[in-house]
Amino acid sequence: MRSFDRLIGVLREIPDPRRAEGKLYQQPYVLLFSILAVATGGNSYRSVETFIKVHRSRLNAAFGLNWKRAPAHTAIRYILQRLDPKGVEQAFRRHAAGLLDGASNRSRHTVALDGKVLRRSFDNFRDRKAAQLLHAFDTELGLVLAHVDIDEKSNEIPAVQQLLGELHVAHSTITIDALHCQKKPSSLPRRPRRKRLSN
Repeated sequence: MRSFDRLIGVLREIPDPRRAEGKLYQQPYVLLFSILAVATGGNSYRSVETFIKVHRSRLNAAFGLNWKRAPAHTAIRYILQRLDPKGVEQAFRRHAAGLLDGASNRSRHTVALDGKVLRRSFDNFRDRKAAQLLHAFDTELGLVLAHVDIDEKSNEIPAVQQLLGELHVAHSTITIDALHCQKKPSSLPRRPRRKRLSN
């Protein structure tokens, strides 16, 4: 399917964590079908397996595959959990940049930077707070350009500074929450301490 060629090409760049003899299913297509499953409402490894199982014949025909059956949810989980997050992020940033270049000749873009809490990512048993991500979103094209993790012991402010340094947004309009309008405490002049006079 030609419309997915660019995305599949990007997915091929993500390192495969499996041994050579364990690659029964090609990783780029496992990733693509996982994305399609999530886009249609799937929210678990079993739902990805079900999506592939239901649409296997059409997926085989569309992408020139010869899968006899859908990969088990345990195989899907093994692949997804062992992916290098940084490698995945860089691949999708390149894909987003390609879509951005092909979609418009505008010299200026409006990019919204906003933090999100990942649903059901907290773990009370291990005393782990919900994971937070900061994403850069092109508001006119409806395109996520990048993500960055927000440190559990920090907030959005350093994450915004990091993301702005990594993206090419020199000629873009950037929108951020009011949280980022505060002055850094370190830049404020300190009041001299009053000396206490002894009697």
